[in-house]
Amino acid sequence: MDRRSFLLGTSTLVLSQLLFGCGGNKQTQLKVQLLKGSIPGQVVNQFHKGLQQRAQLKFTPVGHIQDLFQQLQNWQQKPKTNDEQGWRRFIPFRQGQKAADTDLVTLGDYWLQAAIEQKLIQPLQEVQGNQLKQWSTLDEKWKQLVTRNDQGILDTQGKVWGAPYRWGSTVIVYNRDKLRKLGWTPKDWSDLWRDGIQQRISLLNQPREVIGLVLKKLGKSYNTENLDQVPDLEKELQILNQQVKFYSSNHYLEPLIIEDTWLAVGWSSDVLPILGRYPQLAAVIPQSGTAIWADLWVRPAGITKDTLSDQWIDFCWQPSTAKEISVLTKSNSPISTNIAASDIQEPLWSLLESDRKVFDKSEFLLPLPASAIKQYESLFAKIKV
Repeated sequence: MDRRSFLLGTSTLVLSQLLFGCGGNKQTQLKVQLLKGSIPGQVVNQFHKGLQQRAQLKFTPVGHIQDLFQQLQNWQQKPKTNDEQGWRRFIPFRQGQKAADTDLVTLGDYWLQAAIEQKLIQPLQEVQGNQLKQWSTLDEKWKQLVTRNDQGILDTQGKVWGAPYRWGSTVIVYNRDKLRKLGWTPKDWSDLWRDGIQQRISLLNQPREVIGLVLKKLGKSYNTENLDQVPDLEKELQILNQQVKFYSSNHYLEPLIIEDTWLAVGWSSDVLPILGRYPQLAAVIPQSGTAIWADLWVRPAGITKDTLSDQWIDFCWQPSTAKEISVLTKSNSPISTNIAASDIQEPLWSLLESDRKVFDKSEFLLPLPASAIKQYESLFAKIKV
């Protein structure tokens, strides 16, 4: 499952392709495939201007995280026969083109275990050493997320497989006027069960997200493996389902804008860019904690490690750069940025400067065993009937 597999909206500079520097085989190169809208063009330009050596930078934006993951798979796909046509069928590259020719790729944290297990990527560093100079500035939560063993499982003694450069969360977005008339505004997941909003809610069409928020309401983890052992879980889901008008992961904001729904649960990457345009809408991060996601830099397998890609990662982790990425892409940063109210529109400020207590209660959606995933999918299908 791709938690953000649809096209991500953004108000930043749209990159068709950023290319800096002159050609030349001997010139240092940095080739990056990144999630569209996740890095402002001016940040790349600043990095290029600050380099001590001449270098050619090629940053190619891709619209979907899932496409980036599939690209990693394509680069490692082996032909099943010596047939040239068979090779081209599995690897959609022109004849003579190298299979893997990109130094860094954006990947979502949800895909990290699969990428490691399938040997699609290589470690950024073997241990938590000093190769990445800004590594020490990361909060322990981020270090733990990307430090894993060769099976992709979290392991404090493992290798560093990714570099988080921005993150976001699952939020509640709502119509101020409609809920004010009811005498309340949402603060936590439990508010989704209140009277007066029957058939006025839209939820993400994702089992982990919907069942996860109910688990959070019940004081459990998003990553609970055995749902059968959670008392009242199905009962709570059935009651919540009565409040829901529809489930969608792609089109939950439009009905909210036209007041067909009054409240939605969605991803901050979708929600934050629209708040400034629609003042009747507001958003809140649930106080008991929420699901969080991260965009990471990963290195494809088979690519020779170079110092320029490490320099780019460290550049993204510098406080001034991290702040610029956060403000311009309307996302959170894994680096402390001290965003002030004057730096960004007021509706966004409280969401970007996250409450530390809420952050500590929030969780990444970690990979679960296949048997647990089946439980989530089965229960989700059952309550939607």
